[in-house]
Amino acid sequence: MDFGLSNDEWTAILLSLRVSVVAMLASLPLGIAVALLLARGRFHGKAVVNGIVHLPLILPPVVTGFILLILFGRRGPIGSFLDQYFGIVFSFRWTGAALACAVMGFPLMVRSIRLSIEAIDRRIEEAAGTLGASPLWVFLTVTLPLTAPGIVVGMILSFAKAMGEFGATITFVSNIPGETQTLSAAIYTFTQVPGGDAGAMRLTLVAIVISMAALLTSELMANLAGRRMDPE
Repeated sequence: MDFGLSNDEWTAILLSLRVSVVAMLASLPLGIAVALLLARGRFHGKAVVNGIVHLPLILPPVVTGFILLILFGRRGPIGSFLDQYFGIVFSFRWTGAALACAVMGFPLMVRSIRLSIEAIDRRIEEAAGTLGASPLWVFLTVTLPLTAPGIVVGMILSFAKAMGEFGATITFVSNIPGETQTLSAAIYTFTQVPGGDAGAMRLTLVAIVISMAALLTSELMANLAGRRMDPE
């Protein structure tokens, strides 16, 4: 069953799924750490850190992509260092698309996890501490499980954002078929050529189905995680 999709269209869909999953999983550890820092940390400059984390939500995606290109391009300070010493290249590669999607979805992930952490009753953690558990053990066995619903929601929101990302991605890694042409970029390409409406419509329907599936999965997994925490 090919649903009327061409090989190039399937390639764009599969690349989008690959980029979105990698972006979501790669940003998760840092997302949890930053959310914990913002939820529990008491330090000067907290508002600045919070602002930087949420900056991708405010800036035009093209600006975010341009900043990534300056920093992580082959001639950028970070990109040239990674290329020279580790052979890692982000610009005009699918890995760069994953990086751009991770940056764009990071604020949604952090916010969801942060709200979940802030909703935890601190007395539960304190009780575990009084029983001799170390702070790390309390986090792993108490805080992290109680935060599970927020983590799941944050992951799915990050994934959905990555699936729909366009501006930052196309600015940073261009629109190269088979390498960086994601679902959104493929739809844009179809809209720019005569007779491309049918292809754009097919991919649009695919994007809607994937996004709805992601949101429904988010609700289901969050409910399941919530029931495990509170079986009654």
